[in-house]
Order: sequence, then structure tokens, then C-alpha cells
Amino acid sequence: MSTSALPASPAHPAPAPLAGYAIAGAAAILFSAKAILAKFLYRYGIDAITLMALRMLMSVPVFATVAVLETRRASARGDRLTLRERLQVVLLGLTGYWFASYLDFLGLQYVTASLERLILFLGPTLVLVFGLVLFGRTVTRRQWRAMAVCYLGLVLVFLENLRLTGPHLVLGSALVFGAAISYAFYLALSGELVRRVGSLRLVAYAMCVSTAATLVQFGATRPWSALVQPMPVYGLSGLNAVFCTVLPVFATMVAISRVGAGPVAQIGVLGPVSLVFLGWWLLGEPVTLLQLAGTAIVLAGVWIVTQPDAKRPAC
Repeated sequence: MSTSALPASPAHPAPAPLAGYAIAGAAAILFSAKAILAKFLYRYGIDAITLMALRMLMSVPVFATVAVLETRRASARGDRLTLRERLQVVLLGLTGYWFASYLDFLGLQYVTASLERLILFLGPTLVLVFGLVLFGRTVTRRQWRAMAVCYLGLVLVFLENLRLTGPHLVLGSALVFGAAISYAFYLALSGELVRRVGSLRLVAYAMCVSTAATLVQFGATRPWSALVQPMPVYGLSGLNAVFCTVLPVFATMVAISRVGAGPVAQIGVLGPVSLVFLGWWLLGEPVTLLQLAGTAIVLAGVWIVTQPDAKRPAC
């Protein structure tokens, strides 16, 4: 997404990137907060599929509108997707948003919100592995060491949570890790298509595909009457759709346009950190010194992984 900028005059210097960093931080926290809302929604007895259906139904009008506008702009330029690109969009929508979200919300029934976000934060390490396996990209020794640090920290947090919460943690962690793998697959495959289609257009298309898949899954497994819920469920689902889906998606794009993708990825560390304290404050989830130490180790490893290679200039 490109933005135009006027040259700065001496009387009016160019704005500092502080606003971009703030927007990126807010987006990371809002993305993470969906785990808190999911925990509250589960208290009303709804399941993961119903939660997803309500979330997507409430957010898809925005993404569908953006998809229509972006399609019109592209058509005016004579820029139409090929059949191969359309199939790629469908695949990315299924893996990056529908399947990943489904596994994530399933896993949240068994793990704490803070552990869920920490597992998902391993995404950059998984993208490196997919790049190596699918595209033959090089993984440096520094990156391998950083990945080892990440997973060491995760093991510490996992073992401490296992001691505190019980055996269902294994199933929940496996589901969330599956979500991380699915989303990392989406990220690894979307790089070329993003450059060709544009991030705004691709996200809008992918979210529409995800909504269609979610509704097909819901209709095949649940009666439509299951969408009739108490008013608090609609209120929490609306918050989930607006503040944890639509706003952070567009806020992330704005932040990237202001400060770049690298800093935005690094500021994403605020997500797991915020969930440690929000989970303790709002949900009463336990926080121990070992959990904090493991979290710090994981975040340090991810920070190292996301640093640009010293041999190449950062884009």
C-alpha cells in the first residue's frame, strides 16, 4: 500500500514515526485481545464454530466493501486476477484465516490466553522453516540458534502451565500450534501474491473466502438457530469483530506504511506481553516467575529471528 508524501519544509518538519509505532503496538494488543474475548464467550456455552461464525458475519461487511472497491480500482487499471491467482487467494483464505482461526479457537478452550499468544508468536520461526522446505531459502546459523532459544522458552512456559492447569493443556497447545503452522504457511505463500495483488486487496479477498468457509462449516455441523444467542454474546462478538479483527488488520497496514514491516513485526512483541497481564487481570490466569522467564526467552528469540541479515541491507 503506497502513500504519497509532500517534501517537508523547514517550518514544518516531517512527522516522527512515533505515531506509526503507537498504531503498530495498538494493533498487536488488539489482535491478542481476541483470546480474552473468546474466553468470556465460552462462559456462555457457545462452541468454537459458533464463535467464528458470529465473528465473521459481523466483520465481513467491511472486508466485502473493501474487496468491491479494490476490485473496481483494479479493473479500471485493467488488472485482473488470473485463474491461478484466484486459486491462490482461495487457498490462502482457507489456510490463513479459516483453518488457522478454527484451530486457534478450539485450542483456547484448553489453554490460557497468554500461552495461546506465545505459541502463535512462534510464527516467524515457522515461516523460516517453510521458506527452507518449500522454496530452498537459506536459514542462517544465527536464525537456527534463535529458533532453539524460542522453543526452549516455550518448553519452560508449557511445563509450568502443565503443572498449574492439567493434562488438557497438551491437546490445547497442539491445536494452537497447528493454527500457528497454518498461518505461517499462509505467510510463506503470500509474499509473491501480495506484491502482485496488494496487501489490502489480498486481505479483503482472503477474509471473504474465510467467511464463506466458516459459514459452510457452520451450516454443515450446526442448526442455523444456534446463531440465536443471549445479548451479551452478540456484544462480545461485535467487539471481537470490530476491535480484534477489522481495526487491527487495517491498523497494521497503516503502521507498515509509516514505519515498515520490520519494526511492525518487532513491535508485535507487545501482543504476548499484554496477554500475560490481561489474562491475569481479567481472567484470573496464574502468572509465575518461570512463566515470565520463559516468555522473555521466547520473545528474545523471536526478536533475533526477525532482525535483518547483517550481510544484506534491510528493505
